[in-house]
Amino acid sequence: MQKVTIRETQNPSILKFEFQDFITKNQNFEFKNIDETAASPLAKQLFFLPFVKTVYISGNFIAIEKFSIVEWSEVKELVAEQIETFVDKGGKILNIEESENKKVPVTVYSETTPNPSVMKFVASKMLTKTAVECKNIDETAASPLAKELFKFPFVKEVFIDENYVSISKYEIADWMEITQEIRSFIKIYIEEGKTVIDETQIVKTANHEKQQEAYFDKLDATSQQIINILEEYVKPAVQSDGGNIAFQSYDEKEKRVKVILQGACSGCPSSTFTLKSGIENMLKEMLHDQEIKVEAVNG
Repeated sequence: MQKVTIRETQNPSILKFEFQDFITKNQNFEFKNIDETAASPLAKQLFFLPFVKTVYISGNFIAIEKFSIVEWSEVKELVAEQIETFVDKGGKILNIEESENKKVPVTVYSETTPNPSVMKFVASKMLTKTAVECKNIDETAASPLAKELFKFPFVKEVFIDENYVSISKYEIADWMEITQEIRSFIKIYIEEGKTVIDETQIVKTANHEKQQEAYFDKLDATSQQIINILEEYVKPAVQSDGGNIAFQSYDEKEKRVKVILQGACSGCPSSTFTLKSGIENMLKEMLHDQEIKVEAVNG
């Protein structure tokens, strides 16, 4: 009988279910819904559990991210038992014919950003659903790709979100000299199926927690309105420039909104003033309050 060991991760929403032997040695899999599970009958089975949000398969483990409708303490034993039973009855964890290590053609192109020290590299496929910012190689536990990029001596910071990678460089190099090298490296890395972001390693900092539904639900009505405005009207424009913006806080007495700037927006000579003015005017108009003030801080 297959015995599964349950292990916690740095992300409280994700648990690992480990086997004694390797499930897969050269590939990592991420399934976000049941329609994506052609390569894994077990992942398909797990999605019948209503609280399963994402399934990851790598090395000797299956990691599951849950929705907040249940606590792991209530269901983890049930999940482990279901995995063990499925395997013991001859169920396949992976379909070998569906998961052979084949290169998937990926297009990566570069885009300039308003920040002259940052270049944006856009891929033709999703890379992550959780934005990750690495200001140095010690912060790359959640991103093997970022760790590899820091081995280039001119890479200063890495920011990864959705389908793009924003890279901040030191002044020792010129973009004309290094853009093609970085673009090719990222393209090959993705095509070989290597891990860009390991969701199980993302440390849930205060800023990460603020992106969760539970945090949003506890906020006052004005803060919720501000977040909705940022998400709908501001974030798309910021992301197109290789950056990100996140709500930090709202002080009702001072009418002060604090937002966090990341990626290309962090440290950009023009972004702090431009975003502050633009967001401030937008919030004043949409919230019908001319006393609103916005303070932009670098992530």
